[in-house]
Amino acid sequence: MATEDKDRAKGLSPTDFTVKWIIKADMFLHILVAIVLIASCFVIAWFAFEELFPLTRASVFHIINDMLLILIILELLWTVIRFLKKKKFVLGPFFSIGIIAALRRILLIEAQTSTLDHVEPEKLYEIALSAGVVLVLIIGYFIAYKAQSTE
Repeated sequence: MATEDKDRAKGLSPTDFTVKWIIKADMFLHILVAIVLIASCFVIAWFAFEELFPLTRASVFHIINDMLLILIILELLWTVIRFLKKKKFVLGPFFSIGIIAALRRILLIEAQTSTLDHVEPEKLYEIALSAGVVLVLIIGYFIAYKAQSTE
């Protein structure tokens, strides 16, 4: 109640007061999301290393898949950190997330089909499509980088 009285003494209107508290709630939720993202990375890493042994081809593919998922989460975390530091919005992290996600999908399909005698054409099409997505995202990343450097 004391804060509310101080704000009114400063001449804040009810709308300004409400906006101020909405911004505080938004900051709190972004911090909460950052904490959950960090905790998620630790949990994923814990289970990934736990499932690594006995060392097999499948366990190696599994840990690579999980580490790439951690990279995706960390890119999202950096986006939240940039917001909290009130820095300018950039597209680069989203391109990185897309590239890592597409590469992760390619590796997952490769892991699933590496032990098969016959690979379904749909799996090959999916790999080709994911490779095309990677190429488009890399081009988009390059264009966004050039546009940002000219500002």
